[in-house]
Amino acid sequence: MTETPTRRDAPYRRGETALLLVDMQRIWIEPGLDPGHAGEAGRYYYSRLGGTVLPNQQRLLAAARRAGADVLHTVIESLTRHGRDRSLDHKLSGIHVPKGAPEGRVVDALAPAEDEILLPKTSSGVFNSTNIDYVLRNLGVRFLIVAGVVTDQCVDMAVRDAADRGYLVTLVGDACATYSEDRHQAAIATLGGYCWLTDTATAAARLDALAG
Repeated sequence: MTETPTRRDAPYRRGETALLLVDMQRIWIEPGLDPGHAGEAGRYYYSRLGGTVLPNQQRLLAAARRAGADVLHTVIESLTRHGRDRSLDHKLSGIHVPKGAPEGRVVDALAPAEDEILLPKTSSGVFNSTNIDYVLRNLGVRFLIVAGVVTDQCVDMAVRDAADRGYLVTLVGDACATYSEDRHQAAIATLGGYCWLTDTATAAARLDALAG
């Protein structure tokens, strides 16, 4: 039986570490596909995505694959074309990506490789509307590295819910985005009690250490 880690920044372990990329799908990442991403907030968001978040996530993804770590991708996508299975919150908020819609696919730069796990969800929290906890436990995962969009919504819930379920969570701050720098920094500050906050270079180096 492996020893229980005693701190949030404990070294990752081979066979117990996974990368979770949250909602990096075309509708939220490619400009012009979602009319809700407009104005000054949209300009900031897309600039951060293209200049910082996507390159950093590509680096994390490559490091996770080299290390043989499991990779999981979440997307917001209904189980039906009409979205009758969506959460009440998504219905009230008008959030609906129909089953199989092209805009719901993970962006090409981060496209899941063969055997990487794709989890469609219809709530902000991936632990609420998918079987991710069951899957992670079956995989033997203890260390969960999280990056994605948006920092103060779906990413926030993934971190908090994973921590509550006993995972040691790493949040890679420079691989996440929301609609302003103030919102991003406020979210990062509040999540420090649930996870280890770090940057892409540090997380990728730890993954590379697993690769040997």
